[in-house]
Amino acid sequence: MAALLEALEIKRKTVFEFEDAPYVCMDSDVSTPTARGGQTLVRLKMRNLVTGAVFDKTFKANDKFKEPDVSLVPASFLYSDGEGFHFMDQESYETLTLAGDKVGDAVDFLTEGLMLQMHTYNGNPIALQLPLFVELEVTETEPAARGDFSSGSGTKSAKVETGMTVRVPPFVKQGERIKISTDSREFAGRV
Repeated sequence: MAALLEALEIKRKTVFEFEDAPYVCMDSDVSTPTARGGQTLVRLKMRNLVTGAVFDKTFKANDKFKEPDVSLVPASFLYSDGEGFHFMDQESYETLTLAGDKVGDAVDFLTEGLMLQMHTYNGNPIALQLPLFVELEVTETEPAARGDFSSGSGTKSAKVETGMTVRVPPFVKQGERIKISTDSREFAGRV
């Protein structure tokens, strides 16, 4: 039997189950009434882990929620095809498949063998958690203009092996491996 959480106990980053779906709390606000007999209410900003939908909902302080069967599984990216994106569970060595709409913008960072974390709900993959930085090879970049080196502030466009385009310093050349932040999608250094 899963433990039950009261609405008052739900804080930021708490995972809970509501209407048979897993949610993560993004923000919580407790309002205590000043009148006697008034009810304490908890307003939660929550994101559905399966669909990604975000909304606000108000609950009574003593409303109860189940803890969902959500876990993080270490996985590595194998390949993608018409069925979706395929990953290998690093603990059980099973192949996990995630639909393209669940991968979303993460496709810009996926290279064969990339190690990441996969969210599973009741044993089924639902979302990816990328590492903070990924290393990618520059496949195309324009040559730096002569004046770019002196100021040190110029950037140029570079295309990486996944097809994504990023702004890089003028000294980065085609064929080099660079580090890119998965949060900001910006150049973070040479490898």
